[in-house]
Amino acid sequence: MSDSSKEREVLMVMRKVLTSVIRDITPEPGMPYPLTKETVEDVRMCLGLITARERELADAAGAAVEKPYYVDEKPKAEVVPMASIGRPRSSDGEEE
Repeated sequence: MSDSSKEREVLMVMRKVLTSVIRDITPEPGMPYPLTKETVEDVRMCLGLITARERELADAAGAAVEKPYYVDEKPKAEVVPMASIGRPRSSDGEEE
């Protein structure tokens, strides 16, 4: 295993652990947040550094960085059926 792939694996695990901790300690709506604002900012900075280094490693390897997306997010590209491309047809089925 190369150094860069090991580093990528370490960064991925660190990101997953940090986000799991955040999910686990996030209180119910209306309840006080258990972390100070400074700690929250530090965690954000850590995640930002992890993301930046992952991007650097991906760029150096020539790999595309996958951007996270929501399941219900509308795709940016839309597939258009080939049958809908072309000249408009008249009501009798002939091209105009």
